Amino acid sequence: MLAIIETGGKQYRVAEGDIIYVEKLNAAEGDDIKFDNVLAVFENEKVKLGTPFVKGVEVIGKVLKNGKNKKIVVFKFKAKKNYRKKTGHRQPYTKVQINTVAAAG
Repeated sequence: MLAIIETGGKQYRVAEGDIIYVEKLNAAEGDDIKFDNVLAVFENEKVKLGTPFVKGVEVIGKVLKNGKNKKIVVFKFKAKKNYRKKTGHRQPYTKVQINTVAAAG
């Protein structure tokens, strides 16, 4: 069973046992998290599409880790103006293992 979920402004294709990296969630390591925004569900040959979400289906996962990605360098400059600015950025993420894709209830 596959599902397409939405979280953090992005969409993810998930199945049971998958490990995904999503935008940082307010959950501690080891917590269970429920994704209600399910856009589509694929089960064998059957497809359920939501308008915008599929009712009665939820995806449950477990938070494995909260962390930050590798640093990227942001360098701005203007030619011939002696303007240079160097900064870095590390995007926070949450590592989630998908446990179940099932109908709620």
